[in-house]
Amino acid sequence: MSSYNVKKTPGDTGWFTKDRFGMFIHFGLYAMPARHEWVKSMEKISEEKYDVYFKHFNPDLYDPKDWARQAKAAGMKYAVMTAKHHEGFCLFDSKYTDYKSVNTPIGRDLLREYVDAFRAEGLRVGFYYSLIDWHHPDFTIDRNHPRRDDENAFEQNKDRDIRKYAEYMRNQVTELLTNYGKIDIIWFDFSYSNPDVNDKPWMKGKGKDDWESEKLIELVRKLQPHIIINNRTEIEQDIVTPEQYQPMDWLRDPATNELVLWEACQTFSGSWGYHRDETSWKSPETLINMLINTVCKGGNLLMNVGPTSRGFLDYRAEAALKVYADWMKYNSRSIYGCTMAEPEFTEPRGCRLTQSEDGKRLYVHLIEYPYKFLEMKGMAGKVEYAQFLHDGSEILFSEKESRHFSAGRTKADDLLILELPDVKPPVIVPVVELFLKS
Repeated sequence: MSSYNVKKTPGDTGWFTKDRFGMFIHFGLYAMPARHEWVKSMEKISEEKYDVYFKHFNPDLYDPKDWARQAKAAGMKYAVMTAKHHEGFCLFDSKYTDYKSVNTPIGRDLLREYVDAFRAEGLRVGFYYSLIDWHHPDFTIDRNHPRRDDENAFEQNKDRDIRKYAEYMRNQVTELLTNYGKIDIIWFDFSYSNPDVNDKPWMKGKGKDDWESEKLIELVRKLQPHIIINNRTEIEQDIVTPEQYQPMDWLRDPATNELVLWEACQTFSGSWGYHRDETSWKSPETLINMLINTVCKGGNLLMNVGPTSRGFLDYRAEAALKVYADWMKYNSRSIYGCTMAEPEFTEPRGCRLTQSEDGKRLYVHLIEYPYKFLEMKGMAGKVEYAQFLHDGSEILFSEKESRHFSAGRTKADDLLILELPDVKPPVIVPVVELFLKS
């Protein structure tokens, strides 16, 4: 069994550390301008101009059943979809706002359809809910708000009450956690209370006091005690969520130094929402390596898709999902129910290790394919059998002394030498499965 002691959390995370891989879905009005989900803020678009998207929002090809099938094929076990993003537009039928999908030409509760579709494929479901809302009349103007540079921005704020907005959020979260059955994750986003040197006093960022996070968390726990909550309300809960970077080691609580549960959230390209002209799409090698690198440090990976405004996944997103599908079909055993290898096992150069939670199998991910021989220190006498994971073909091995002819053979009492084919198998990252002696 894994010997890593991880900080205890209130929610049910047993499934989370086994499933390891999920789909993030960013969908909203911003899919229509198709130039970043923050477009309203970045371009300082007025409500009047932004309303044209609300008026014409009609994802007629919206088919979450297809999304769910692709997610499942890619090896994803759970999903988190935007119920409301920073623009304030809701994909669910909330009685607390008219700014929702049922009031657009599509005329439907799109979130409910997502929930039903993903559950039907056996995937767990989660909701993303933005703590930010650039549409709500009581959300005070700050450094990220589209109206931040208005001449009368300060005057506008006098008529806004962030406490009323915090109550609005609790009302909507109650709807989300009451009307859609069991929800596995609620993903709040985000706090930014750290001061900016350029902030005017009335334009400071927002954090837990503004969100009334203690009340919000208490409400969530009351409605669905099992649920997983992330750390972005400025109150630590179940998971830490590094964004757009890959931790080099298992993350720890800075106060106690305890290992924490964590989930890296990443995009296929540089944007979360659909971005028609974005060009920095990740290579197949990068996609697979990100998943491996996350799990080998004890984390989960939440990979994002940004559907088009007509409601389908564009060809680049589908191609990226197919990369995962092709690799996970044969190699998922090195991901599901796996974690960072025990400290006694040293990664060979160019490799990443994961280990099954019961400790019986060690997985060697060949990020850089070695020529013919792979030497593993400290492994002599510990391996019963070795095979490629993708096809179950045997990998011969020797111990203490390599079999290859050379002027200076490698010798060491603790050495294990795996004999690999000269030519790399047709797999982006081949995996060697080592069955350990009990």
